[in-house]
Amino acid sequence: MLSRLQELRREEETLLRVKAALREQLTRLRVEELALQSMIRSREENGTVPSSTAAEEVQKTLGQMDNEAAINQTELHLSLQDHREEEEEEEEESDS
Repeated sequence: MLSRLQELRREEETLLRVKAALREQLTRLRVEELALQSMIRSREENGTVPSSTAAEEVQKTLGQMDNEAAINQTELHLSLQDHREEEEEEEEESDS
């Protein structure tokens, strides 16, 4: 019973870390979205940059964000995988 409680506490800690990481990522994405919207509005108001150049720059920025999101997901996935491996090792030890 005590080991089950410890396991649940570790799971809770992991879920809280995941929650914090997701909130941080969501905040970062919101900031990036606002920055893109601001950049688009300022270019539309100025009208100095051709729309094709602005579109290319927006696509480039979006591509960079996609890469950052993939990197963030990978880090998050790895941290979860490490925790699962630890749990499996502990289960093997307790079974012995």
